Amino acid sequence: MPKYVIEREVPGAGSLSPEQLHAISQTSCGVLRNLGPEIQWLHSYVTDNKIYCIYIAPNEALVREHAAQGGFPANSVSQIRTVIDPTTAEA
Repeated sequence: MPKYVIEREVPGAGSLSPEQLHAISQTSCGVLRNLGPEIQWLHSYVTDNKIYCIYIAPNEALVREHAAQGGFPANSVSQIRTVIDPTTAEA
C-alpha cells in the first residue's frame, strides 16, 4: 500500500496548544473511521507554520478526501517512493 507525505500550511502550527492538537487529532481520526480501513494516519511532524503528515492509502484521491472532509489543508500530497537513512550508506 502506498505511503504519502502531506504538507499542510497551518500558520502558527508550532504554537498550537496540546488541547488544540488533541482536537485536530480527534477530528482526523473521526474522518478516518468514516472513510474505512484503507486509509491510515501514521504520524505527523509539526513545525512553525506547517504540519507534515504521513499516511498509508491506496491513492492520492482518498488522502485528499480525508482533508476535504476534515477541513484540513492539503497543500501538497506526494507519494513516498523510498526511505533512506544513515544505514543506507553502509551497503
